[in-house]
Amino acid sequence: MLQKEVGEQKSFSLFGHFSFILLFAAFSTLSAQQSFKDFKKAQSESFQSYKDERDKAFNEYLKEEWRVYTQQQPDSLYEEPKPEQITPAKPQTITPVGPKVYIEPKDKVKKQEDNASVDIEAPSKKVKNTTFDFFGTKLSFNVSEGLKKATYYPQNQLGISNFFSQAALSEYENLLTDVNKTSKWMNLNDWGVYLLVTKISQMAFSDEDSSNLLSWFLLNKLGYSVKVGISNKHVLLLHYSKKVIYATPSYSFSNKKFYALNNYTKSALRIFSYEQDYPNATKELDLSLRTLPNFEADTQKKLLSFSLSGKRYDLPISYNKNLIDFMATYPQADYETFFNTPLDRSTYNDLNSAFKGYIQGKKASEAINFVLHFVQSAFKYEIDGEQFGREKVMFAQETLYYDKSDCEDRAILFSYLVKELFKISVVGIKYKDHMATALYIPLEGDSVSVKSKRFVIADPTYINATLGMSMPKYRAIKPLSYITIKEN
Repeated sequence: MLQKEVGEQKSFSLFGHFSFILLFAAFSTLSAQQSFKDFKKAQSESFQSYKDERDKAFNEYLKEEWRVYTQQQPDSLYEEPKPEQITPAKPQTITPVGPKVYIEPKDKVKKQEDNASVDIEAPSKKVKNTTFDFFGTKLSFNVSEGLKKATYYPQNQLGISNFFSQAALSEYENLLTDVNKTSKWMNLNDWGVYLLVTKISQMAFSDEDSSNLLSWFLLNKLGYSVKVGISNKHVLLLHYSKKVIYATPSYSFSNKKFYALNNYTKSALRIFSYEQDYPNATKELDLSLRTLPNFEADTQKKLLSFSLSGKRYDLPISYNKNLIDFMATYPQADYETFFNTPLDRSTYNDLNSAFKGYIQGKKASEAINFVLHFVQSAFKYEIDGEQFGREKVMFAQETLYYDKSDCEDRAILFSYLVKELFKISVVGIKYKDHMATALYIPLEGDSVSVKSKRFVIADPTYINATLGMSMPKYRAIKPLSYITIKEN
């Protein structure tokens, strides 16, 4: 029977075209009833008092306090498109000035803290019910059956509350302990923890909505400020960050910005969500990577070459492909994150040895210009839209790995090498459509004033340019901003 209007119904024959519709409707009803029975069964099996006193009040809040939020316009890294081609400068003769440079042997280079402390206990190698590869490292976790039975049903705010309630009643404490232990052992930053929790959740649930809800539950329990939203019945995670995450949808809650990382670079969405954080879950997602994670080594080699004054120079390096794969997952963080991330120690030691063979004992101007020419000429220039189909800032480690790069990638790599090899203060210089660097050195040439100090321009994208040479287009333009690069 199909109701046309209130009080009026229309009959259909039980034979022919409409019999299939009725049978399908009956089957759908039975399926829905079965889903509901499974949901009620899971609820009754896990019924007990909440282990965490925060959960009851928060779950009651979840049932009530939802409203519509609208996405804010994502921020862009550049105000104008970067140039697709850059005309090289005319080759210049370098005047050898300044003190002689002596590169420290690699075995005396100060060890970076990118390896976790050896006194941190490794997680148990006992195989558990959830095992996977995490950037080359095999990890195992126990996800309790009670946690796996948490159900997003119905697909609305009540379903969110039901999932949270079932998860909170499950045996989740040991999983949180193992996540914390593994994160410390692998020296994971917040992004690494996010990826680890995401992987565990994806292994526990095949559907994306339930996987996102488990990630939300675990990250809140780990102290991160993460909200959950609903858009077209599907679940969206929102992560709090004080710093801008570019090209990523964001929503404001009580003057705090939350970013939809799993909707990265996608179109705008209106969502239903809530204002209040999970109690004591106030930690922001900090994308800084001041020390590198410890992944199993997948060591690969590459030869970097360039020519200068008619002579070819070769610089062999090694790198960990697992680290490259990790960095490839990064969203568009702020520039300070990329400028202040170190190279892997083995890669830096290779470069250190190679540069030492070419510039040891040379005057400072010659040595620095040699490194500048290396960054200018060892890679093909290509904007991110052509190479990746989107804007992507690369870590220095990635720039060495890829054969192509653009202005900010080279500025990041050059600034790190100058800081480490020569112990010179350096800043990143951002224009509307370009990025360069400037060094705190007493040389003639184009310069900028940063905090009342004169910094000499060094442009790693302007091929053949030497220290103190700006591109003509930017020579009379004041930079929009300066990126602080922290000294060791």
